[in-house]
Amino acid sequence: MLLADLGAQVLRLDRVNGGGVGIDRPTRFDLSQRGKRQLRVDLKQPAGSRLALLLAARADALIEGFRPGTMERLGLGPDVCLALNPRLVYGRVTGFGQTGPLAGSAGHDLNYIALSGVLHTIGRKDAAPTPPLNLLGDYAGGAMLLAFGIVSAVLSARQTGCGQVVDAAMIDGAASLMTPFYGLQAAGMHNGPRGTNLLDTGAPHYEVYRCEDGEYVSVAPIEPKFRQVLFERLGLTVDDLPDFNDRTQWPVAKARLAAIFAGKTRAQWCALLEGSDACFAPVLSPLEASQHPHNVARNTFIEIDGIPQPAPAPRFSATPTARPTSPQPAGASALEWAAAWGVSNEELAVVANSI
Repeated sequence: MLLADLGAQVLRLDRVNGGGVGIDRPTRFDLSQRGKRQLRVDLKQPAGSRLALLLAARADALIEGFRPGTMERLGLGPDVCLALNPRLVYGRVTGFGQTGPLAGSAGHDLNYIALSGVLHTIGRKDAAPTPPLNLLGDYAGGAMLLAFGIVSAVLSARQTGCGQVVDAAMIDGAASLMTPFYGLQAAGMHNGPRGTNLLDTGAPHYEVYRCEDGEYVSVAPIEPKFRQVLFERLGLTVDDLPDFNDRTQWPVAKARLAAIFAGKTRAQWCALLEGSDACFAPVLSPLEASQHPHNVARNTFIEIDGIPQPAPAPRFSATPTARPTSPQPAGASALEWAAAWGVSNEELAVVANSI
């Protein structure tokens, strides 16, 4: 999706009999498939394998997400594909990587961020770790870094004429995201138990607070000059709260701020703090976020076929991205994509029964 959003022509070869991740939904709601063309192909059959090789020979990049060794057994491994197309970037995305004792094991996002040390750091004091949806392993550590690696390798291939394999393991990517915190830990600045540090809900000035109406707001004035703005807007002075530089006083300060924020509704706090340098924002639901004036002004969310969804990011001044097309059923516009990829009707006919 990331590559398609930015203008890549993406063709997905899907299983003949489905076999997704267990979250079945009508095609139009599978938003990560937007901007792609899909074809159902049985790669275990010679005709399907031949079509995959034909496409690999003409592509800038190939992405596969099977367990290590599967593509090799199908006759579609990197050695075969790079022999056909020396400039090909062969992207391999897995949870545990292509090598190592766990390389062949099944898993999901939660397992990868657990083993990389990420999950241990997320959550409140004296509570179990909190799974952050599947954002950090699947999407940030996996898909986003894979897309970054593919673009980097394509640039290299255009300069050198040589493609390569990009091994994007979610466990590696999730660990990479933790790099700044390893520095903080080494400096003794983030090595307390979970939920007691500056950025993990330990600090009173980096926290979410419940409002009178049961909604929440976020405050994050880490710098003293921004805390001063918050205090002034709350009608407080420095003497009204414990010393924020004294971590032993954080629970007291947090209780004091919690009592204050519980005294007004979220809308009232927005009227008082939003747009100031207090480092404040309301905690919005996804639907509320799509309707917030700032996001509306920036077109951060768009609507495609009646479904609100995030717009492509980032933004480009000289080559703005086109509006994504909605997810298409497998085989839709088969003749169109076949022509775009230089696949003849005869070659397409060998898998026609799978479209």
